[in-house]
Amino acid sequence: MSGKNLLHYASNGFLLLIPVFFWNLIMASRLPEPYQLNNFWHNIPRLLGITENILRAAVFLLPLFLKIGFQAPRQKLGWCLYGLGVGLYFASWMMQIYFAESSWSRSAAGFLAPAYTSVIWLLGIGLIGKELFFKIPYHHSIYLGLAAGFGMAHSLHAYLIYLRI
Repeated sequence: MSGKNLLHYASNGFLLLIPVFFWNLIMASRLPEPYQLNNFWHNIPRLLGITENILRAAVFLLPLFLKIGFQAPRQKLGWCLYGLGVGLYFASWMMQIYFAESSWSRSAAGFLAPAYTSVIWLLGIGLIGKELFFKIPYHHSIYLGLAAGFGMAHSLHAYLIYLRI
């Protein structure tokens, strides 16, 4: 494999999702009961569930076709947002896992933090994205809109769960 081919794969936006996927895979079972799958999807309006899952698929699949960059000021801001967002996302999970009974974790802001902090790193990915790997017109605002829509649906879903506890 040549250096050029390796660089081609290293510039794939999907790589930015891998730390989050591993985190979720390893830590999800440690979250408190309201976050567990059997509770999280119970009594959620069908339209909200469909909307959230369509947008989830879009924001997690589009990076497979997204070439990322490092040079433009927008991309540098994106890297900062991505790093900040992933850090806050991981911290929000840690608060729920290790301090589930704290006033922060029991507040709406604390309980919803794993949902709304994901928007920060997703917006970062949107700004880091340069172009698609194939010749279809693309503008970063497409991904930003999808990420914002997913964040709203996901946060609304989490809020409905919060109202039940």
